[in-house]
Amino acid sequence: MKRLIILYFFLSLTSCYEVERNCNDFKTGEFEFKYILDGEEKTGRFVRTDSLNIDYYEDTIDTSSVRWINDCEFILKKINPKTNAEKEAIHMKILSTDGMSSYTFEYKLAVKKPNRPSRVEKGVAYKIN
Repeated sequence: MKRLIILYFFLSLTSCYEVERNCNDFKTGEFEFKYILDGEEKTGRFVRTDSLNIDYYEDTIDTSSVRWINDCEFILKKINPKTNAEKEAIHMKILSTDGMSSYTFEYKLAVKKPNRPSRVEKGVAYKIN
């Protein structure tokens, strides 16, 4: 009985915790994120409007259309894909926000490929403007 009361106490503490998700603050703006390419950490930058996402990484500029599913989820689709892999849409989801400065996100292919495991990646984007 004593263990049950202690378990109930800890469950009640963790059930009160709610992740901050003010996604509207991050729908548009200029952002930076870090990524690793060939074992080297690099910084990417992107600008997002209501309907476009413009990526700047290394010496490349890439534009994608943005279609919002709800306040915290959207689909990115390259406007001018150069390969078949770039033709595939990406599902982005804002998992949590940290005030007005950053958000944690995850992304995966919008359409699951048959007979392949779904690969989900996570990252953090920092609002710079």
